[in-house]
Amino acid sequence: MTLLMLIISLAIILAGCEGFTNGIEWFGKKHGLGEGAVGSVLAAVGTALPETLIPLVAIIFASGDTSRDIGVGAILGAPFMLSTLAMFVSGIALVVFSKTRGRSINPQVNSKIISRDLGFFLLFYLAAVIAGVIHIRPLHWVLVGFLLIGYGVYVYITLRTEGDLDGHTRPLYLASSHPPNFPHLGWILLQILISLAAIIAGAHFFIGAVDSVASYLGLPALVISMLITPIATELPEKFNSVLWIRGRKDTLALGNITGALVFQSTFPVSVGLLLTNWELDTISMVSAGTALSSGTLLYLWMKIKGALSWWMLLLCGAFYAGFIAYALANTL
Repeated sequence: MTLLMLIISLAIILAGCEGFTNGIEWFGKKHGLGEGAVGSVLAAVGTALPETLIPLVAIIFASGDTSRDIGVGAILGAPFMLSTLAMFVSGIALVVFSKTRGRSINPQVNSKIISRDLGFFLLFYLAAVIAGVIHIRPLHWVLVGFLLIGYGVYVYITLRTEGDLDGHTRPLYLASSHPPNFPHLGWILLQILISLAAIIAGAHFFIGAVDSVASYLGLPALVISMLITPIATELPEKFNSVLWIRGRKDTLALGNITGALVFQSTFPVSVGLLLTNWELDTISMVSAGTALSSGTLLYLWMKIKGALSWWMLLLCGAFYAGFIAYALANTL
């Protein structure tokens, strides 16, 4: 039954992501938004909802050290998964679709958008990690203001970014017979909302099944929350990116990940800073350091080369594998 639930929930998430990417593209086209606004803000925040809800529920509505560990682990696990596994999956998609669809193996991205996202992420997340070492509560409260205002500035800058939504967009699934220009806004919004509901529901069922397996294996709550749960909650970003890479919309694909990195390093971290002691232990620091290392490598490469390579994305998988080996060696 657990295996069946995993398969069904994955199918629900994938269907939701297909509808979401289609709807969000039409929303961007209808309002004349650029690639940065659609990929790094709208898509990133929309698909970040499942993993954002977990720490909120665990910290606010539950009690005890275990709930606190689950909440903090989910907050730290999201940037870790996005900067390592999600990038690796995107690299795999580039390799596969270059062989099966004849597309370029290297991502064709707007380097200004992606490097800016990574720069904001590194700034915000590094500040959050430093706060986890310096346990001064007033400093934590000041940092919350910095993070939230900083994210607002990031959104403002990104929404002003130029860059048209190039490429063919499939007809809106809920209104496939719409006129040649644009479907009605109501149909677009309805499809986005239905798709988000499917993503959240699928992630919820997937998390339940994965947690059952992890509990059976006897893994600690923090490790489960940091390693297992984010795999499920980050599936929307991974699937969205794969779908956009298939459609040769690489800025949307990687912007969905880098934009989610910026969001995850601000709003969920602010919840942790306000509602927990935010005292990061060794394994938490290693996780955060791994995310920062992977993000720094991509950022520096883009600044030097002005582009990304498929093998650089695959290299992010080495950071993921290295941390998994460290975590298992120190918990089992």
